[in-house]
Amino acid sequence: MNAPDPLDLIDIDALLTDEERQIRGLAREWVADRILPEVEDWYEHGEFPARELAKELGQLGFLGMQLPDIGGLGAVAYGLVELELEAGDSGLRSFVSVTSALAMFAIHTFGSDEQKAEWLPRLQSGEAIGCFGLSEPDSGSDPGSMRTFAKRDGDDWVLSGTKMWITNGSVSDVAIVWAETDDGIRGFVVPCDAPGFSAPDIHKKLSLRASVTSELVMDEVRLPAGAMLPDVRGLRGPLTCLNEARFGIIWGVMGAARSCFASALDYAKTRIQFDRPIGSFQLTQKKLTDMALELNKGTLLAYHLGRMKEQGRLQPQHVSVGKLNNTRAALEIARTARGIHGANGITLEYPIMLHMTNLESVITYEGTEEIHTLVIGETLTGLRAFT
Repeated sequence: MNAPDPLDLIDIDALLTDEERQIRGLAREWVADRILPEVEDWYEHGEFPARELAKELGQLGFLGMQLPDIGGLGAVAYGLVELELEAGDSGLRSFVSVTSALAMFAIHTFGSDEQKAEWLPRLQSGEAIGCFGLSEPDSGSDPGSMRTFAKRDGDDWVLSGTKMWITNGSVSDVAIVWAETDDGIRGFVVPCDAPGFSAPDIHKKLSLRASVTSELVMDEVRLPAGAMLPDVRGLRGPLTCLNEARFGIIWGVMGAARSCFASALDYAKTRIQFDRPIGSFQLTQKKLTDMALELNKGTLLAYHLGRMKEQGRLQPQHVSVGKLNNTRAALEIARTARGIHGANGITLEYPIMLHMTNLESVITYEGTEEIHTLVIGETLTGLRAFT
């Protein structure tokens, strides 16, 4: 009998179908060939070739891959792709998540037939890029306090306001923007070339540097009546979309964690101090063991939640468990891996700091650590703590 795989200590691979392994292999090979040779330079220079990658991702079938009648892949297959993408870089996984699980999901779930026909094929192929505007400069964890407003003017809507921390903003062709109206919060499909719409980039980031992050500024953007998403009203719309995206994060961060762990394990076996590999010392072995346990537990949790999603049993509270646990675990693995690498861990010769700084953003966006803690706390006690 073969010894366990250090990167899959409890043989989670055996739980996957042949199709799931094949899709994971396709994503892993593409990341190895296309992303890893270049991502260090993108990260260092704050660049991301969105247009090129969108078309490649579309050709691979990774955009909208989880949506019925579009990609049609199961939740576990989708999660495995997200894991492999984030093993390359969180910004890459975010790029796909925002297009697939926010922009495309919103149109697919809540859009009109006309909106679906106009945008879903273009987004799926990578010909168009999408973004999702919910957070504002003064409205993050409390989206109900948003100030962006859409008012009726005859048959048209006039949209004004600012959204903040928008992945893909300045490279997008279409934005899903949530705004207050006289009839409550509604979603709008906004072409990014509409007069009055702009998306200035946010610079001087020390996290998610290989990713486009922007503001969305809407100065009386005039939209036709058909721009509104017809099938949802209130916060249920954006929160349903965020839940879809958070599911991908549960898997993705385990890719970042795996990359850090694999690098630390290799480094510990080859770095010589006191005439022996540092991996032979008890303290280093304890660190590696703790990292392996958390990596495997987190991946197994993602797998379990994926099967629940496929069975229609996944609830938002389950997603909060996965997002909170796995982002915490991944960030701790990255920090421990940095320590094992010593001073070498701060350079882009190794993937550690790239992942560690990215994870500082991932643990915050799409529900902060505090918000998911209180969601779980309410589930446990029945008592609501954050309003």
